[in-house]
Amino acid sequence: MRMPLLLLALVSIQCAAAPFGVQLGDTRIGLDAPPGFSDTGFTGSPRLQELAESLTSASNRILLFALTDADLRRFMQGDQLEAKRYMVAVTPRTMERERLTAARFGTYVNDSLRDLGKLPAAGADYRQVLDATPGRLTLLAELRRDPEVVSVLQGVRIPNAASRPATPQYALSSTTLLLLRGKPLSLTVHGMYEVPADLEWIRTVTTRWIEELQHLNPR
Repeated sequence: MRMPLLLLALVSIQCAAAPFGVQLGDTRIGLDAPPGFSDTGFTGSPRLQELAESLTSASNRILLFALTDADLRRFMQGDQLEAKRYMVAVTPRTMERERLTAARFGTYVNDSLRDLGKLPAAGADYRQVLDATPGRLTLLAELRRDPEVVSVLQGVRIPNAASRPATPQYALSSTTLLLLRGKPLSLTVHGMYEVPADLEWIRTVTTRWIEELQHLNPR
């Protein structure tokens, strides 16, 4: 039975990787996940739905919750998720039917990001910055800022388990506020920070995802 299940998982993931549309008020927005990730909505899994809901505020509507293709295959075969990398796209429920102007979007950005704190000094060692604030999500860098996109990088030092007190663990997440066809979206990309390449990965995939969504949703 293992092979039929694997084939079914592969076919399902290929279907899940295609762009799809969601209706926000009178506007249809095209969504897709970057290469190597697939939206989990097609599974209809309450477990994945609950996981997605735990990653954002109840005031947001989840539009996309994507896992790596490898994680999704594991899930569909009944194996345990690693979930070291994932991404979520949401929109504020109160704004679903609005068509935001640039000024209104700017207010939304300011309200959403006002409590992030200050950027660390240029050239700061991110691990040292996170060591100073263990267990707290901390602003690390601004990735992009223009009238329709604001993207920041944050990180956290995960509290150590009692069994591994001397092994610090770190996680990174990018938060992007994006105006698409007058609709505000919030994108989150999450990944563990284990080697320097993980930092470059989250920067690259965040940039790629923004560009892909803008391409799918021309003005």
